[in-house]
Amino acid sequence: MLIDVIKHEMIPEHQVMTREEQNSFLEKLNITKEQLPKISDSDAVLNELKCKAGDIIRVKRKSLVSGEAIYYRVVVKQ
Repeated sequence: MLIDVIKHEMIPEHQVMTREEQNSFLEKLNITKEQLPKISDSDAVLNELKCKAGDIIRVKRKSLVSGEAIYYRVVVKQ
């Protein structure tokens, strides 16, 4: 039996940002991709999303305090 990691209740929602979203996000914060936290391209969720090195991922986690917390990660080659 295989588990669908994208739909698993313990896995937060992951979204691949478009190039336009990435550029706007980086410009707004005045940062580069190298300054973002990293996530490996071998991550199970990223395999399902067909991500490649250099993509920026938006991770939406459930939060008891705020309801939802959004994190950003740049995909790096393992």
